[in-house]
Amino acid sequence: MASQAPGAALAEPETLVRARWTFAVILVNVGINTAFFGPIQVLLGVQAIALDEANKEGVLALVTGAGAAVSLVANPIFGTFSDRTTSRFGRRVPWVLIGAVLGVIGLVGLAGAPTVAAMTALWCLVQLGCNGALAAVTAAVPDQVPVRQRGRVGGLVSMGTVVGILAGAAVGAVAGGNYPLGYGLSAAALAVGIVPYLFLSNDHRLPPRTRGARSWRGAWDAVVTFFVAFWISPRKHPDFGWAWLTRFLVNVGNHLVTLYLLFFLRDSVKFDNPAFGVLILTGLYAVMTLLTAVLGGLWTDRVGRRKPFVIGSSAIIALAALILAFAPTWTGAVVGALVLGVGYGAYLAVDFALLTQVLPSAADRGKDLGVINVANSLPQVIAPVIAYPLVAYLGGYITLYVVAAVIGLLGAVFVVKIKGVQ
Repeated sequence: MASQAPGAALAEPETLVRARWTFAVILVNVGINTAFFGPIQVLLGVQAIALDEANKEGVLALVTGAGAAVSLVANPIFGTFSDRTTSRFGRRVPWVLIGAVLGVIGLVGLAGAPTVAAMTALWCLVQLGCNGALAAVTAAVPDQVPVRQRGRVGGLVSMGTVVGILAGAAVGAVAGGNYPLGYGLSAAALAVGIVPYLFLSNDHRLPPRTRGARSWRGAWDAVVTFFVAFWISPRKHPDFGWAWLTRFLVNVGNHLVTLYLLFFLRDSVKFDNPAFGVLILTGLYAVMTLLTAVLGGLWTDRVGRRKPFVIGSSAIIALAALILAFAPTWTGAVVGALVLGVGYGAYLAVDFALLTQVLPSAADRGKDLGVINVANSLPQVIAPVIAYPLVAYLGGYITLYVVAAVIGLLGAVFVVKIKGVQ
């Protein structure tokens, strides 16, 4: 249900959000991430084998690469759409619903996709819809959560992301080789996850008169202007630029650590069952991420500072990479997973709170957070490009994890450049 208070859509929030609102946002994140990671971790690979076993690696690379490319543009585009929406249901709710519907259609379609081309197109539809819903619900946080509460809410929302990743792994395990069942379960999780938010959102309505110069010049005749609007000048908004770069670097480092974990356990650690080993390490990582995301959010709200926590958590992530580099044993891998979870959980909560405080404009929160979310998606494309030559030609896993540590530490260095947040 949308709030009708005049000007509320663009005002800085002052009233603390209730637990039920936060729970509804968490559930949206659980549903979206289940829909993402069930397919990414298991289902798309199983389907690639079914469609073309001889070329399964190429099929999976094509499908996931195309989906990642869609995710890069879907987030800021849908964020911008939600910024300009004057629906009586609010700015964000319509796009959460539309995105979820598109995602469900794509997942159900994947269950019966007869060709690689159809599989690719439908996964792109899932990425389009889920990223659209994610952009809208992410923008709802600075819309409604006051600054003094954003750390703890950010930590809880991040918890929804981690739970969604684990739920996606569970879907893959339950489905096994029956990928149509897995896609059906992923679609159900996405659909169920958004329902509470539709009724508890308290989404603010944007009065049509305030849209003014930000409205479209017709339906699609301002496409060029639309894309140019995504550029946020780091000269005019340096804090935003440094925050974007920090998140990008930390995510590149994190993806480099996790990308080849299966092969690292098999080739360097010599673990007997590397797939089971990945499951154990992912579980340990997830538990620590959940714990520190919540605790880190509460702590940063209490002291009223963000940058020291971002610097500290980035350094911890770098330490995890170095543990894997110089202790390539099962014990080292377990310790590395625990340390990585501690660092990344704290980083997710505190960095999100920091980001919401450097957004250039209340009128464009959805678009601006969509641009920030590119710093989450782009590393998924770049990390394999960096990792493959390092592992294949430039020293193997020691080189890979040392480079990951250096990149993560650069994120800690650059956050110092942010001047508007303590």
